[in-house]
Amino acid sequence: MALHAVGHCFQGTVLAPAHGANLRSSSPCVSVKMPAAAQGFSLDLHAAAYFGESRKAARRDFFRVNAKVATTAAPNLDTASDPPLNLFKPKTPYTATIKSVERIVGDKAPGETCHIVIDHGGNVPYWEGQSYGVIPPGENPKKPGTPNAVRLYSIASTRYGDDFDGKTASLCVRRAVYWDPETGKEDPAKKGVCSNFLCDRKPGDKVQITGPSGKIMLLPESNPKAAHIMIATGTGIAPFRGYLRRMFMEDVSFKFGGLAWLFLGVANRDSLLYHDEFEGYLKEYPDNFRYDIALSREQNNKRGGKMYVQDKIEEYSEEVFKLLDEGAHIYFCGLKGMMPGIQDTLKRVAEERGESWEEKLSMLKKKKQWHVEVY
Repeated sequence: MALHAVGHCFQGTVLAPAHGANLRSSSPCVSVKMPAAAQGFSLDLHAAAYFGESRKAARRDFFRVNAKVATTAAPNLDTASDPPLNLFKPKTPYTATIKSVERIVGDKAPGETCHIVIDHGGNVPYWEGQSYGVIPPGENPKKPGTPNAVRLYSIASTRYGDDFDGKTASLCVRRAVYWDPETGKEDPAKKGVCSNFLCDRKPGDKVQITGPSGKIMLLPESNPKAAHIMIATGTGIAPFRGYLRRMFMEDVSFKFGGLAWLFLGVANRDSLLYHDEFEGYLKEYPDNFRYDIALSREQNNKRGGKMYVQDKIEEYSEEVFKLLDEGAHIYFCGLKGMMPGIQDTLKRVAEERGESWEEKLSMLKKKKQWHVEVY
């Protein structure tokens, strides 16, 4: 089923009982391709326009689209030759509005992760792979009398946003808390300032944002047949969700026909992020999408230890190295602690293949196939 764009908009509930039915949307520059596997979901584009984790996506009798009336048409965000950069800076941030905040992990997940949709009114455009800065209210404890420092968050939506109108951006934020090992209790004084600020927001609340920033994680689109290997831990999934929606959900100028291979590492199944969305792509585009997960608290690697994302990569190392030799791009996003283990695994695999990992890594960087964003 596809949502084909026209210059006017629609309102209410549209039922599409048959695969291949066309629904008309309010955005003139983007058609939305919904996988056949997703036909049973109830998708509320206004409150939570993404598959899977939304509690609103429970019914599987029909595919429903509940769309609000759009008062303006989305701009064409595919014509610019260069990405927008630093349109708003820390001293002159943009005041955006929170549209929705939703917990997207299950009850057994260690910690809380939220999907946060921010309305920027079309004034802070961005490209897939870029980041927004967020300035939480209050003083910087390290510099009394000055505002809090900017925290960077990778954007988890395409440039058109979850509502496909070019006016929103989505963030994937884990609430940072600190548990005192002596008392066994949470210490509110040491909680993450910005993550808690964001996860506590309500629709209509204001938030100061900067950016967009970043070029290293931009999705290369010059070769639509290229292979893209994406490796994420936790909320590092954010930029890859944007990539995949652009590849498989939106009918835009980028006509993807290559291979997207996602490796996602989290603690357990309840911690999986946007899992049903990715499963939908897997069912609809089996020749173009691969999806492998590493659950450190539920799976074991071949040596009997916990299964981390680098162990899952090792399982497919021959294919991964072959793709890299053929020009594939490889991306890493997540906590910086993920990289030593991944680098050690790749080095070991390279040596088993009779290759020098240092030379291979140097060549990947030289050819701009190696993309890293860790925090």
